[in-house]
Amino acid sequence: MDFLKKFTQVQDDSTMGFKGTPAETGYLGTVKADPNFNAQTDAARLKKAIETKGVDEATIVEVIAKKTNAQRQKIKEAYQQSTGKPLAEALKKALKSDFEEVVLALLMTPPEYDAFEMKRAMKKLGTNEDVLSEILGTRTKNEIEALKRSFKEVNGQLLEEEIKSEVKGDLETTLVALCKGTRSEDRNIDDGLAKSDAKALFEAGENRIGTVCSVLIDILTTRSEAQLCKIFKYYGELSKDGVAKDLEGELSGNMEDCLMTLVKAAWNKPAYFAEKLHLAMKGMGTNTDTLTRIIVGRSEIDLLKIIQEYKKMYGKTLQEQILKETNGDYEKIMMAICGAP
Repeated sequence: MDFLKKFTQVQDDSTMGFKGTPAETGYLGTVKADPNFNAQTDAARLKKAIETKGVDEATIVEVIAKKTNAQRQKIKEAYQQSTGKPLAEALKKALKSDFEEVVLALLMTPPEYDAFEMKRAMKKLGTNEDVLSEILGTRTKNEIEALKRSFKEVNGQLLEEEIKSEVKGDLETTLVALCKGTRSEDRNIDDGLAKSDAKALFEAGENRIGTVCSVLIDILTTRSEAQLCKIFKYYGELSKDGVAKDLEGELSGNMEDCLMTLVKAAWNKPAYFAEKLHLAMKGMGTNTDTLTRIIVGRSEIDLLKIIQEYKKMYGKTLQEQILKETNGDYEKIMMAICGAP
C-alpha cells in the first residue's frame, strides 16, 4: 500500500497521537534486558565461541542479540578484563560478511553506531545522502547531540564541518540545520502558527512558479513533529493533493528525499522505517546495510511498532520477508533481534 495515500489523510485530532497514529505508551523495542544477565559468564561464552574451530555462530547470536545495548557494554568490559583484548577486534577477526557487520553494530553504543553510519555514508567515493537524511531527520535532540559528540571523538572532526565538505546547495543547508539539533520537541501545538506556516508552505511551492526552498527548509527543520502534523492538516485545506504529493511534484533527487523524510517521519515514524525496510528488500538483491542499520538502530526504540506497521502496509510480516530475502547466520541474528525465540 502506498505510504502517502495511507499516512497523509487528515485524521481526527481527538483520537490520534501527535504523529498521526494512535497514541501509545510502553516499551516498543524488541530487545529486552536479560533478567539473568551475568557479564562474566557471557564474556566467557563468547571467548569459547570465538575459539571454537569454525566459530560457534549460534552462541554469538544468542549472547549478543538477546541482550540490551547496556548489557552488551558490560560484556565488552568483562571480555577486555578477562582476555586483555577488545571484544570487537576478536569478533572482527572471527566473523565475516553481513553477519560480522551486524554483530559489530550491536556492540557499539547507539551514538557510536549513528556516528559510524554517518562517517561511512561520507567516506566512500560519492556521498550516500539518503543515510544522512534518514539519521538526522529521525533522531531526537539528545540523540543528535550524542551523535555529534561521538563523531568528534572518533573522527577528530565536527560532523557539521564534514557535512559541509561533502554536500552542497539546499541539501547542505537542510542537513546542517538538522545537525544543529535545535528542532522543537514541544508537544503543545500553536494553532495560529500552524495556519500561517501552512499558507507559507503552499505559497512557497505549489502556488507559484518555482519553489522557495528556504521557506520549506525553515519550517520543516525547526517545527516539532506535533506542530508539523497540524501544519500538514491545514495545508490539506489549501491544496487538493496535500503537502507530500506537492513536494514530490515540486522537488527532485536528494533534496526531495530529505524533505520527504521529514514529512513522513512526522506523520508516522515507524511507518517511515517500515517503508525503508520494504524498499531495502524489494526487487533484485537486498540492501543489507539499510536492513542492518534500521533493525539494529530501532531495536530498543520502536522496532515492535515498525513490525506492526509493516504488516499493515504490506500484508505480510517483516519476519517473513527477512526469511525470504536473507539466509545463514545473518538471517538468524536479524530474526533474533526482531524477537524470534
